Amino acid sequence: MDDLLQEFIAETRDTLDALSGEIVAWESAPADGQRLDAIFRFVHTVKGSCGFLDLPRLARLSHAAEDALAAVRDGARVPDTALVNAVLAIVDRIGALVEAIDGGQSLDDSGEDQLIAALAQGAVGADLSANPAAQRQPARSVRLGVDLLDRMMSGMSDMVLARNELARRLRDEDADPAVEAALERLSLTVAEMRDTVTRTRMQKVDALFSALPRMVRDIAVELGKTVKLTIEGSDVELDREMIEMMRDPLTHMVRNAIDHGLETPAERIGVGKRESGRLTVAARQSGNQIIIEIADDGRGIDVDRLIAKLVLAGRPEPELRALSPKARLDLIFQPGLSAKDVATGISGRGVGMDVVRTNVEQIGGRIEIDNRPGAGLRIALHVPLTLSIIPTIIITVAAQRFAISRQAIQEIVMVRAPQVRVDMLGDRPAATVRDRRMPLVDLGDLMRMRPSSADPMMLVIVGVAGGSYALAVDAVLDHEELVIKPATPAVMATGIYAGQALPDSGLPMLLLDGAGIAAVAGLEFCRHELANDDDVEARIEGIAALLFDDLDGVRRAMPLAAIDRIEPVQPHDIRFAAGRLRLVVEDRIVPLAAMAEISQGQSVSVLRLRDGRSEIAYAIDGAVDIITVPEVRVGSRTAGPVAGVVTVDGHQIEIVDVYWLFAVHGDALTDEPAPLVLIDGSGSPWMTTFLKPTLENAGYTVATELQQGDPPAIVLTMDAEPTLSLNAASVIRLRQDRPIRGSDDDSIYRYDRPGLLAALAYHSGRAG
Repeated sequence: MDDLLQEFIAETRDTLDALSGEIVAWESAPADGQRLDAIFRFVHTVKGSCGFLDLPRLARLSHAAEDALAAVRDGARVPDTALVNAVLAIVDRIGALVEAIDGGQSLDDSGEDQLIAALAQGAVGADLSANPAAQRQPARSVRLGVDLLDRMMSGMSDMVLARNELARRLRDEDADPAVEAALERLSLTVAEMRDTVTRTRMQKVDALFSALPRMVRDIAVELGKTVKLTIEGSDVELDREMIEMMRDPLTHMVRNAIDHGLETPAERIGVGKRESGRLTVAARQSGNQIIIEIADDGRGIDVDRLIAKLVLAGRPEPELRALSPKARLDLIFQPGLSAKDVATGISGRGVGMDVVRTNVEQIGGRIEIDNRPGAGLRIALHVPLTLSIIPTIIITVAAQRFAISRQAIQEIVMVRAPQVRVDMLGDRPAATVRDRRMPLVDLGDLMRMRPSSADPMMLVIVGVAGGSYALAVDAVLDHEELVIKPATPAVMATGIYAGQALPDSGLPMLLLDGAGIAAVAGLEFCRHELANDDDVEARIEGIAALLFDDLDGVRRAMPLAAIDRIEPVQPHDIRFAAGRLRLVVEDRIVPLAAMAEISQGQSVSVLRLRDGRSEIAYAIDGAVDIITVPEVRVGSRTAGPVAGVVTVDGHQIEIVDVYWLFAVHGDALTDEPAPLVLIDGSGSPWMTTFLKPTLENAGYTVATELQQGDPPAIVLTMDAEPTLSLNAASVIRLRQDRPIRGSDDDSIYRYDRPGLLAALAYHSGRAG
């Protein structure tokens, strides 16, 4: 509100002086409609702004003047000297009130009723001398065009580059101390001017967020949903041009979150959630980037549903299933893909996230997605400043120069210093600097610019949200202020760069993104509350875990929260069946994971693990103890049964990746009724003999006829039309011959297992 009030004061001051002259000129030429319109627009604008800003006295005065001028515009009144004097007095009073508001002073309302009465037609003898023109303060703000600000910033950038070149030349020669002192004074002046010019282009991101509450309300009402919107970080400043560029992508993602992500109140209650959905839009600054997050507690992205829709569109399912988890999640950016089956006025037309990513990448940004199926979705937009000058440190790797923001660097140390040590924890390196251990990332190895066996010379300690890590480089050259601009979308998509610069040497240079490097290197940091305000280091509380000896002889740990129970099992209960190890437990068959082969007759113990929907067992040699392990770990290089390694009492302990175990070995529980597939037609003997076991293994119930009370079924037939009359059932037709190129037959070849299962999943609702 303060910003809007200051803008109102500035706009009112800009027009007050010129307006008095317009009123006098209008008195001498009453037929001049243009001058009358200009005066009317002024008082009308003041009245509207006062209603929004809650300034009742200004609203009352401007409303009275507007009524009198409206009568003149409508031809119901002819302007005379009395009316002109009254309008001039109203304008002067408006100016006096504006100055009083700006100065934080009070101004009594004596005489304002007399001013309004003087506007009435036929009013005579009104004494307006008690309301002199306001003594206005000198203007403290000037309106500038964006193009002029751009030229100012461009000139400032050239000045910084010239200063850098002059400093480099003086370093290369024996300069006069007096010249160096003059350069130092010039550098200080340039730095101050740089900060000032940069701030002229900045605007609070609230200008981007202000329209969201109304938009969220309208969409929620249209869709019959209840949404609680939380906005954080409205005071974060962003380049004005960037705010306009981000408006459409942000709007689209908020609409998607309400339409695709958040469930209806009945659906939310049915899955144990609050009736009202939660949507959070937040902004924060990280180095020279702004991060805008859109998070909801809805259903998240159903990746299997996306794959099923792409399969129906002609993409091979094995190829899609072979993608990494991140690549499968990125399918949401496929052009023309929509998670909605029916297009609405809100979404569902297949034009959306691909356009959002294109727009963000065009301005040098990138998108991160954190998907929690059934629990919500978080989308983070990393947006660089369109044009900024920041202090940096120049480093080299394999003769290639890079820049790092000085704000992100905590310290720089030599690898061969006595208090610096590099060790291997499992298959990952770690650096110890003055008894402070942290992960180590070799920049040359990460960029594949030199072999990882090469010995780095310097360690740059980089601070990111939640922790720090050591970045191994070959050399640290100098500090330099650089003009940073977005790099090309292909470069920014790597996630390790924050922009590009052209230093005084004339050779382009890339700016490294400290947080992006940590993410690409697989580092994970957990945030902890500080013990007190004076603590420098965060308190690490750790998590409870079971320490055990694994079957391969390695001592490992697993979080206790994932373990339902520990129990010994008999050898005859373990069998390799249907392509995997399985264990009979309480007359049920559950998958069994093991790190080594189990010999015949070997007695083992198992950890029974549950995730709320499915259960697996993990074979171990024996439990050792319950311990507390630190949450900060060195992550594994590749996905697998081991998530990473931690140190416990000076020993390296591998942590089992429970997420990976369920993803690879988990089987869905059969608590929910399996979809019913009805075999119909002349092909039923073949389908009963050959196809029925495959479908039952995939989790479907297969029948040749419906019993009374059975729910609507999916009809599977090899005839042109099903012989049974089932209006409520979906029909999938199989054909005996392979498809002919160019054929528009909508049937499925009977030995096309992926295509048939995808069609069944789609029609049964399992795809989403």
